[in-house]
Amino acid sequence: MELSEYLDAITRESGALADAAERAGLDAPVPSCPDWTVADLLVHLGGVQQWARITVEQRATERISRRELPGPPEGADLVAWFRAQASALASTLAATDPSTPVWSWTDDHTAAFWFRRQANEAAVHRWDAELAAGKAVALDAALAADGVDENLTMLSLRKDITGNGETVHLHCTDTDGEWLVTLDAGGPVLQRVHSKGDVAARGTASALDLFVWGRVAPDTLEVFGDGALLERFQAATRS
Repeated sequence: MELSEYLDAITRESGALADAAERAGLDAPVPSCPDWTVADLLVHLGGVQQWARITVEQRATERISRRELPGPPEGADLVAWFRAQASALASTLAATDPSTPVWSWTDDHTAAFWFRRQANEAAVHRWDAELAAGKAVALDAALAADGVDENLTMLSLRKDITGNGETVHLHCTDTDGEWLVTLDAGGPVLQRVHSKGDVAARGTASALDLFVWGRVAPDTLEVFGDGALLERFQAATRS
């Protein structure tokens, strides 16, 4: 996706999240995030957006502690505070050269990382908020396919998730996107190929993105092969 599309997504998804929060009410539970209320969701994402913005603004080369940043207000002002965080993040990213060196926990230490990360973060949490409000709309197909790719890319950096060569194949049915993840002794290995896996899961890009982020169960997908492996794989992607 183009960086401008990520910026549009941050604004669009954050706005829809805030609208859903107002419909649901701050005390409403969020079914996809156990033990969270809508207020907790706003505090979480607003805090993440504030943290990402300040990281980019300060051209930070080391991780900034979120505990040192200003906290959110309580009560009725929380939605307005969240809208302000989303707007400030989008404005900061729009004014930043994507190649600017900035800290991240991945191999991509440029501001471009934060465009993609915050767009996908906002999209999944928008779905959470809409679910709390009673009706969640599917994720945009192109953004969701990108979200699957981002999740699996970050997963491939983890060395604590190992296996004996088991393979998981994910396949979008409504847009381009296929991935094969091999669980090796040294960690997950990602390939963007069409290939037979020990388990294969097919579905819309939205369903697959929500699956890898632990929002929907494997039985929402069309599954072929080792279902137990798919469950273990989902547990790894959301841990």
